[in-house]
Amino acid sequence: MLFGQARSELELIDRHTQVLKIVIEQGPIGILKLAEITGMQAHKVRYSLRVLEQNDLIKASPQGAVAGDKVEEFLKTLNENFEELKRLLDTIEEHGSEIVRK
Repeated sequence: MLFGQARSELELIDRHTQVLKIVIEQGPIGILKLAEITGMQAHKVRYSLRVLEQNDLIKASPQGAVAGDKVEEFLKTLNENFEELKRLLDTIEEHGSEIVRK
C-alpha cells in the first residue's frame, strides 16, 4: 500500500543502525557473530555491512568489521536526522488527520 515502501526503508535503517551499533561496541566482529547477536539472518547482516561500508561507516579488517572513517561524523548528526524524520512523520500525520476530518 501507500506506506509499505516507507515502512520497508525505515526497517532497513533500523537494521543498519543495529549492526553499526554492535560493530562500534564490539568490533572487530564477523558476520556470523553479528547474526547471532542480532538474531538476523546472515544475508541480511551481510547486506547491512555492505551498505555501511559503502558509506564509510565501517571497514573490513582481517578480524571482521570495525568502525569506519565517517562514523564519528555520522554519530554527531544522528539525532538531528532522527528528529528530521520525526518532524516529517508528524507533518504526514497532520495531513492525514485533515483528510479524516473532512
